[in-house]
Amino acid sequence: MIHRRLLQLAGTVPGAILALAAVGLLLSALHVTFAVLVGLVVAALVRGDGDIGLPLTALAVVALVRAAVIWGREPLASRIGASVRIRLRSRLLEKVAAVPEAERRAGRTTATVIDGVDGLDAYYTRYLPQLVVVLLAPAAIVVIVTVLAPAAGAVLAVAAAVAVLAPRLWDARLLRNGRGRWDAFARLSGDYVEALQSIPLLRSFGAAERVGAELDDRAEDLRARTMSQLRMSLVESAVSGVAVHVGVVAAVLAALAAVVTGSATATTAVLVLMLARECFRPVSELGQHWHAGYLGLTAVDGLDALLSAQPAVRGEGSRTEPAPDGAAVELHDVTYRYPGAETGVSGIDLRIAPGETVAVLGPSGAGKSTLARLLERGADPDQGSVRIDGTDLRDYTLGALRRSVVVVPQDPVLFAWSVRENLRLYRPDAGDAEIRAAAAAADAHDLISALPDGYDTVLTEDGQQLSGGQRQRIAIARALLARAPVLVLDEVTSALDADTERRVVEGVFDHAPERTTVVIAHRLSAAGRCSRWVRIERGRVATSGEGPPTMLTRPAGVPR
Repeated sequence: MIHRRLLQLAGTVPGAILALAAVGLLLSALHVTFAVLVGLVVAALVRGDGDIGLPLTALAVVALVRAAVIWGREPLASRIGASVRIRLRSRLLEKVAAVPEAERRAGRTTATVIDGVDGLDAYYTRYLPQLVVVLLAPAAIVVIVTVLAPAAGAVLAVAAAVAVLAPRLWDARLLRNGRGRWDAFARLSGDYVEALQSIPLLRSFGAAERVGAELDDRAEDLRARTMSQLRMSLVESAVSGVAVHVGVVAAVLAALAAVVTGSATATTAVLVLMLARECFRPVSELGQHWHAGYLGLTAVDGLDALLSAQPAVRGEGSRTEPAPDGAAVELHDVTYRYPGAETGVSGIDLRIAPGETVAVLGPSGAGKSTLARLLERGADPDQGSVRIDGTDLRDYTLGALRRSVVVVPQDPVLFAWSVRENLRLYRPDAGDAEIRAAAAAADAHDLISALPDGYDTVLTEDGQQLSGGQRQRIAIARALLARAPVLVLDEVTSALDADTERRVVEGVFDHAPERTTVVIAHRLSAAGRCSRWVRIERGRVATSGEGPPTMLTRPAGVPR
């Protein structure tokens, strides 16, 4: 089965496909040579004349060469298959990284990138190379048989055409049903991931048993779909098998009829028998390889969705140098609307001077976190521009931008690595003294030292053995260690008590006073060291003031 999108992807691995096809053709040629030699030896033995020493020697040599090629083909296919998987996954992951976060489905994407690519490995390293062999080898054998016995060649040609084409017609139906099965598999994978991640929440609401029963029912539906597909594939195998066996028998009968009429010799009949079997060997192997690559082929919709996804930001500029320390931040007439929604920001004009610390206040949904997203270029504004050091963010390379701006979200992500490796995420070369200084500034040194192995303690997934406030402090330390000229703190003290918050705020501002800092806060206490404040309401700047915010400037809904 040939698919347009899969052929486009095959353009990334054409050498692999051609190399394996060449090996397949060589192996088919050896099979044919072996069959011809066997036919000649058998015919000589039946006639009881002639010296069979030379044919037997040639037969042994061909058998050894064929064994060597078969032995070498599997390591070659495995090595090429690994290369194919790496290239395809690299290309897909590049696309995944560009997909807006709100449009990602972790389980569905995982199923496509892992299971789908595993299936495509077989499709590219087994099915497509074997398809090249099927297009060439049987035709060559039919020509040879036609020269020996025209009637047998004609019969063999018809049988070979049926064996090759009839199952391909059935493949179309298999693919249509298989895509439905894959969609069910991908959705179930995604829901399993979400359920596993949300076990505490499901238990707290008493919904674990109900959700588990729903997943069981859908897993049973997937099993039924899979068994239906297997039954359908047996029909394809049966059609191909009948064509192969009937074709061999019919060709041999035609050759025997020619022997009876005196238009062919017994040797010709033996050769037709041997060659007819070899004519259908590539066809049988094609059917096996089709089923090996079937999973990847049915994942084509998921692959197409990933490859066709529109990124949240398009392209990057040419500035490779990050912004200098204490860079100015400017937002000029910035408007952004989330796709399919009316939320976002409108007409934002804001300038933050080099080294200034500005608090952004406002009720939930006012657009504060949208500003953080725009500052790290998680999205590009629909209108206006965001500049750092006088340069539009779109003019930076993404690498330079990541070294210029670091955003710490309210719910930070920690990896199942050691604490030290988590802290070094932005700067893998950071020394131990720098790591401890950043941790101390974020009031995280003592809590890290109290862990079983200190900075070498390996965290569980997303640092689940830590409290929300502890995760926030480690994330702040990680951002401080990055030494980015612009630091954006997006409600990162929401899980801290008042005393800890005070220590963290003081540590952050004392760590690098020259840094330009934006503090998005829901509590006024988190902005106590800011030199200026801005109030956002309904996506617009409502008012602003000098100095840290106080009760007199507290916007509605913002606690002390």
